[in-house]
Amino acid sequence: MTAYLHLDIRNEKIWIFYNSTEHDIGADLVDLGVPKQDIVLGFYPPFIREMTDYAVG
Repeated sequence: MTAYLHLDIRNEKIWIFYNSTEHDIGADLVDLGVPKQDIVLGFYPPFIREMTDYAVG
């Protein structure tokens, strides 16, 4: 089985657009020292991102 990730760096933030792996990439980045305010869950619309601990955009 093939797993895919789509991550971009935009305006000094890491945007996660797609993750077909078993790992929570956002949590993995936080464990590596990336602040949550520098991670955007781009697969959610902005109004849902506001309800997360991560950046809105």
